[in-house]
Amino acid sequence: MIKLQAIGNLGKDCVTNVVNGKNVINFSVAHTEKFKDAQGVQKEKTIWVECAYWTDRTGIAPYLRKGTQVHVDGIPEVRTYPKNDGSTGTSLALRVLSVQLLGTKGDGAPSNGGSSYSSAASSSAPANVPSASDITEPIDDLPF
Repeated sequence: MIKLQAIGNLGKDCVTNVVNGKNVINFSVAHTEKFKDAQGVQKEKTIWVECAYWTDRTGIAPYLRKGTQVHVDGIPEVRTYPKNDGSTGTSLALRVLSVQLLGTKGDGAPSNGGSSYSSAASSSAPANVPSASDITEPIDDLPF
Protein backbone atom coordinates (compact mmCIF):
# COMPACT_ATOMS: atom_id res chain seq x y z
CA MET A 1 0.00 0.00 0.00
CA ILE A 2 1.19 3.52 -0.78
CA LYS A 3 0.36 6.25 1.76
CA LEU A 4 0.59 9.97 1.17
CA GLN A 5 0.79 12.80 3.68
CA ALA A 6 0.02 16.38 2.72
CA ILE A 7 0.08 19.67 4.59
CA GLY A 8 -1.64 22.63 3.01
CA ASN A 9 -4.52 25.07 3.08
CA LEU A 10 -8.09 24.39 2.06
CA GLY A 11 -9.03 26.14 -1.18
CA LYS A 12 -12.73 26.35 -0.28
CA ASP A 13 -15.15 25.17 2.39
CA CYS A 14 -15.69 21.41 2.54
CA VAL A 15 -18.82 19.71 1.24
CA THR A 16 -20.47 16.87 3.16
CA ASN A 17 -22.50 14.32 1.19
CA VAL A 18 -24.13 10.94 1.76
CA VAL A 19 -23.24 8.36 -0.90
CA ASN A 20 -24.81 4.89 -0.71
CA GLY A 21 -25.69 5.52 2.93
CA LYS A 22 -22.14 6.55 3.91
CA ASN A 23 -20.88 10.03 4.83
CA VAL A 24 -18.12 11.60 2.77
CA ILE A 25 -16.46 14.96 3.34
CA ASN A 26 -14.92 16.41 0.17
CA PHE A 27 -12.34 19.19 0.24
CA SER A 28 -9.24 20.31 -1.65
CA VAL A 29 -5.81 21.02 -0.15
CA ALA A 30 -3.25 23.27 -1.84
CA HIS A 31 0.45 23.73 -1.27
CA THR A 32 2.41 26.48 -3.03
CA GLU A 33 6.15 26.02 -3.44
CA LYS A 34 8.35 29.01 -4.31
CA PHE A 35 11.57 28.42 -6.22
CA LYS A 36 14.00 30.01 -8.68
CA ASP A 37 14.32 28.66 -12.21
CA ALA A 38 17.62 28.19 -14.08
CA GLN A 39 17.71 31.90 -14.97
CA GLY A 40 17.19 32.95 -11.33
CA VAL A 41 13.60 34.13 -11.84
CA GLN A 42 11.34 33.63 -8.81
CA LYS A 43 8.50 31.23 -9.64
CA GLU A 44 5.81 29.44 -7.71
CA LYS A 45 3.96 26.22 -8.32
CA THR A 46 0.75 25.17 -6.59
CA ILE A 47 -0.19 21.50 -6.19
CA TRP A 48 -3.86 20.72 -5.49
CA VAL A 49 -5.00 17.48 -3.86
CA GLU A 50 -8.68 16.58 -4.00
CA CYS A 51 -9.60 14.81 -0.75
CA ALA A 52 -12.44 12.42 0.07
CA TYR A 53 -12.82 11.57 3.76
CA TRP A 54 -15.24 8.66 4.20
CA THR A 55 -16.20 8.73 7.85
CA ASP A 56 -19.03 8.68 10.35
CA ARG A 57 -17.17 11.39 12.30
CA THR A 58 -18.56 14.41 10.48
CA GLY A 59 -18.03 16.70 13.50
CA ILE A 60 -14.87 18.08 11.88
CA ALA A 61 -16.77 19.39 8.84
CA PRO A 62 -17.65 22.83 10.31
CA TYR A 63 -13.93 23.46 10.89
CA LEU A 64 -12.84 22.60 7.34
CA ARG A 65 -13.17 26.13 5.96
CA LYS A 66 -11.32 27.97 3.21
CA GLY A 67 -7.82 28.91 4.36
CA THR A 68 -7.61 26.37 7.20
CA GLN A 69 -4.26 24.60 7.30
CA VAL A 70 -4.56 20.81 7.63
CA HIS A 71 -2.42 17.69 7.69
CA VAL A 72 -4.05 14.82 5.79
CA ASP A 73 -2.92 11.22 5.58
CA GLY A 74 -4.34 8.72 3.12
CA ILE A 75 -4.14 6.56 0.04
CA PRO A 76 -3.38 8.37 -3.25
CA GLU A 77 -5.41 7.93 -6.41
CA VAL A 78 -4.79 9.37 -9.87
CA ARG A 79 -7.95 10.35 -11.71
CA THR A 80 -8.30 11.11 -15.39
CA TYR A 81 -10.86 13.41 -16.99
CA PRO A 82 -11.59 14.81 -20.46
CA LYS A 83 -10.43 18.41 -20.97
CA ASN A 84 -12.26 21.01 -23.08
CA ASP A 85 -9.70 20.72 -25.88
CA GLY A 86 -10.33 16.97 -26.21
CA SER A 87 -7.16 15.84 -24.44
CA THR A 88 -7.10 13.87 -21.19
CA GLY A 89 -6.16 15.55 -17.95
CA THR A 90 -5.07 13.97 -14.69
CA SER A 91 -5.53 15.00 -11.08
CA LEU A 92 -4.24 13.77 -7.76
CA ALA A 93 -6.89 12.58 -5.31
CA LEU A 94 -6.54 11.28 -1.77
CA ARG A 95 -8.76 8.82 0.05
CA VAL A 96 -8.24 10.35 3.49
CA LEU A 97 -7.61 8.11 6.49
CA SER A 98 -7.01 10.92 9.00
CA VAL A 99 -7.09 14.70 9.08
CA GLN A 100 -5.56 17.07 11.62
CA LEU A 101 -6.41 20.76 11.93
CA LEU A 102 -3.25 22.89 12.14
CA GLY A 103 -4.62 26.43 12.13
CA THR A 104 -6.03 29.10 9.87
CA LYS A 105 -4.31 31.19 7.24
CA GLY A 106 -4.33 34.29 9.46
CA ASP A 107 -2.75 32.55 12.48
CA GLY A 108 0.79 32.75 11.13
CA ALA A 109 1.78 29.61 13.02
CA PRO A 110 0.06 26.29 13.67
CA SER A 111 -1.74 26.08 16.96
CA ASN A 112 -0.27 23.83 19.65
CA GLY A 113 -3.56 22.10 20.32
CA GLY A 114 -4.53 20.95 16.85
CA SER A 115 -7.55 18.68 16.63
CA SER A 116 -7.14 15.32 14.98
CA TYR A 117 -9.74 12.98 13.51
CA SER A 118 -9.05 9.49 12.25
CA SER A 119 -11.14 6.74 10.73
CA ALA A 120 -9.32 4.23 12.94
CA ALA A 121 -10.09 3.91 16.64
CA SER A 122 -7.55 5.76 18.72
CA SER A 123 -6.51 5.21 22.30
CA SER A 124 -7.58 8.00 24.59
CA ALA A 125 -5.37 9.59 27.21
CA PRO A 126 -6.38 9.33 30.88
CA ALA A 127 -8.87 12.01 31.86
CA ASN A 128 -7.11 12.86 35.14
CA VAL A 129 -3.80 14.14 33.76
CA PRO A 130 -2.50 16.95 36.00
CA SER A 131 -1.51 20.28 34.51
CA ALA A 132 1.98 21.71 35.07
CA SER A 133 0.69 24.04 37.79
CA ASP A 134 -0.79 21.07 39.73
CA ILE A 135 2.59 19.35 40.19
CA THR A 136 3.95 20.11 43.67
CA GLU A 137 7.01 17.80 43.75
CA PRO A 138 10.45 19.47 43.65
CA ILE A 139 11.80 19.61 40.12
CA ASP A 140 15.33 18.53 41.11
CA ASP A 141 14.16 15.18 42.56
CA LEU A 142 14.53 13.14 39.39
CA PRO A 143 14.18 9.35 39.75
CA PHE A 144 17.41 8.60 37.85
